[in-house]
Amino acid sequence: EAVAAEWMLEFACSCLCRHFAEQSGAEFRRWKDVAQALINGLPQIPPHQKKTVYLCQLLIRIAQGKSLGLKFENDQRISPLESALSFWTLLEKEEMKLEKLHEDIRLLIQIQIVAVHMEHRYFKEAAEALERLFTDSDSDKPLRVKLATIIKTKDPYVPLLQSFSYSLLISKIKSYIALFMKENETNFLIQEATKQVASKGLGATAWQNRPVEVNENNKSDLETKERFVLSIILLRDVLGQMQNCCLDVDSSLFWMFINCLLGLNNMQNMGKNGVSLACSRRRQRWTPEEDLQLKSGVREFGVGNWAKILVHGNFNNRTSVMLKDRWRTLGRIK
Repeated sequence: EAVAAEWMLEFACSCLCRHFAEQSGAEFRRWKDVAQALINGLPQIPPHQKKTVYLCQLLIRIAQGKSLGLKFENDQRISPLESALSFWTLLEKEEMKLEKLHEDIRLLIQIQIVAVHMEHRYFKEAAEALERLFTDSDSDKPLRVKLATIIKTKDPYVPLLQSFSYSLLISKIKSYIALFMKENETNFLIQEATKQVASKGLGATAWQNRPVEVNENNKSDLETKERFVLSIILLRDVLGQMQNCCLDVDSSLFWMFINCLLGLNNMQNMGKNGVSLACSRRRQRWTPEEDLQLKSGVREFGVGNWAKILVHGNFNNRTSVMLKDRWRTLGRIK
């Protein structure tokens, strides 16, 4: 249970990062709820997942940064951005190698805390936030004085605030996300399942090492299906070690897991020339046969069950995200 919860949190964080970077509002909100529920269910944060939790909390607050009516803290004076700043401080303590990016993001959050209050014409609250934000150190003094002067002018469109805009803050956060994702490409559950296989001598190892003769044209599709079947075997064997545990193939959690197996691990999708198959898939035109498979899957499983449709259909190197996008396109064409 603990292993599954940790993996799901990693998966939720990965989805949050992706949808934040793509500005997919509805998908971001959906995964925000999943991540928040998982975090709330933790009795304590495992040391190796502190950055994951802090990043989730940061993104949730940055995304709602201009909604001053939304409160994340017991102290009603604390805006979403001010709450985000506290999690950014925690992230900074977890890593020391990105000092320039850290400084840029911290500065932007501080300035935008004041700017957002001023945009809503909450000048008194902006001044109070400024008092909480800055210490009396000499290094903080120049910016503190500038922001205090801006608050007195009651003009939210002064050059300083425009130069350190909210869009620039979002851009810097995206840069940080890209670095975070690059360092966290591993699939936690598969790693743990493989350890179980190795330690228990379970049957999946022999299947994984089995030589397969395959036509070169169908190689990538077969590799995808091999990974899928192997992953199911690994999951079955791991769950088999737990008492009173069943695998419900109709549950949304099960298909969320399958979706991850087929779509997230880009390191396993590298072709002979070092080109990601996930990237090459985006250049492939949809065939009439694939469209029919998609329509048939939607009729059988319903709109939104893209991972289930993907597994049961005969698609050419597609992911569930591609199925969702194609369904949207078909709707527009119709």
